[in-house]
Amino acid sequence: MKKIFLYFFGLANALCYSQTQDLASLASGDYLGMNALFDVDDNLYGYVSLYSYGKSGDRTKKFEYVILDKNLNPIANKEFEGDITAGGYSGYIDFRKKVILRPNSLDYTKIKMSEIFTPRSMEIDLGSNTIQRKTYYNYESGAFKEIDQPKNWKEARKENREEKKEKGYNYESTVVEIKEGGFIAIELKDFGKYTTDNALIKFDENKKEIWRYKYNTSGDKKNNERLRLLDKDDQHIYFLAEKKIQDKKTFSLLVLDIKTGNEVASKPVTGLSDDTLENITSLSSTTRNLDNDKTFDDKIVVIGRNFENKMGTGFARMIVDKKTFEVDTKRMIYYTDMAAFLPKIDEFGYVEKGYHLQPRDVFFLKDGSMGILLEKYKIDFNLGVGKTTDLVYLFTDKNFKIKGVKVFSKEKSLYDNDYLFSQYLNDGNDVVFFYRDFQKNKETKEKNWQLFINTLIGGSFKQEVIPISEKDNFVVTPFVAKEGFILLREYNEKDKYNKVRLERLNY
Repeated sequence: MKKIFLYFFGLANALCYSQTQDLASLASGDYLGMNALFDVDDNLYGYVSLYSYGKSGDRTKKFEYVILDKNLNPIANKEFEGDITAGGYSGYIDFRKKVILRPNSLDYTKIKMSEIFTPRSMEIDLGSNTIQRKTYYNYESGAFKEIDQPKNWKEARKENREEKKEKGYNYESTVVEIKEGGFIAIELKDFGKYTTDNALIKFDENKKEIWRYKYNTSGDKKNNERLRLLDKDDQHIYFLAEKKIQDKKTFSLLVLDIKTGNEVASKPVTGLSDDTLENITSLSSTTRNLDNDKTFDDKIVVIGRNFENKMGTGFARMIVDKKTFEVDTKRMIYYTDMAAFLPKIDEFGYVEKGYHLQPRDVFFLKDGSMGILLEKYKIDFNLGVGKTTDLVYLFTDKNFKIKGVKVFSKEKSLYDNDYLFSQYLNDGNDVVFFYRDFQKNKETKEKNWQLFINTLIGGSFKQEVIPISEKDNFVVTPFVAKEGFILLREYNEKDKYNKVRLERLNY
């Protein structure tokens, strides 16, 4: 342990020591992983660490959770029976301040393939430190039905086939509880190639229907309507509505009164291509879906890819004014808007040597400006994996015009996993983001992992570099932490050394 201590002392010179926690001592089960817990306002609450004790029954497996606050103090732990098909869980906090453990991997090694079923999420009440299966509902024929146990894949497929044969369609519904009170259900008839008779239904806390909004009542292969949720609050629900008649599409902002279901506004959304608006509510990188929208008190801001003739040509931004319900759309085109900052970029976002700019993160700052973090990426066809080089930070003014571009030079990497995470600083006015790079020392010629901490404060960049390479057979993994800090996990399987450490950032 002496070598480990000396290594940590080197880290402490670059960062300010705060607090440590030994994950190995918190539970006796096999460690499965840890993730950060954020509340509904995206504020860090703490962490959940998961442990496994193996099979406990024909359909169950024993686990244990340990909840840590954002200062790494243990505040709750308990063993529980999860589904045998759950390989592990990731946690999040819902609007009721309950911790939901959602299966993040599947384990079908201990069950027959004909009996495969999807594992259920678990719900933790932190006040009483109790855990139970999360309750889900179906809605059909005017009634709620609690889902007791998911059907296995074979049973569900058989039921769908029988219903389709009898009715010509499958009835589908989804029910969610909302923080504004009560439930909202979505129902439709699925004919395979199209849906029809869609409805959005609001219920009170006693599951009594309050209102029903019908749409797509005459849907078929050539004519249909779709609603994409943008946001909701205690007054309104905001949708991007798409209507297709033959080959012509139109888009509008649809606003419903959350208490009555009445239309408050329906305004055309223009200025962007059909493909752009059809996809603007999601933005994905090569590794994950990005959080591409943010709601402020007075507006909703969404960013997505811009498409022209089915090809990605840049990015698009849509702002919904929550008071006037006006919609503003703007485009940022690769070649037209970025060429002054990245001379080698072409019209489809490719730069030198066939690398393409892939989004890794999006930042919505309080003054209305934005940041888009990109990475140069391409497929290595010999290995069949992604290959990356430099990161590119693009920052705009409040009108979505590029103010500047900063390139962070980085070594060539495989598997495109160098970018880590980010956090807002100073009440949403500034940002810090983290990435790693496997660099060669010019003198020793050895390659080691380096952690790069990049702050953008008041429009000025600052960067710190910290060594995090595997050393003395243990691995250092960075995690997101409370504002102004980073969490480092140090792990040595042989010595059962598994500690997390909070360090203050220097900015």
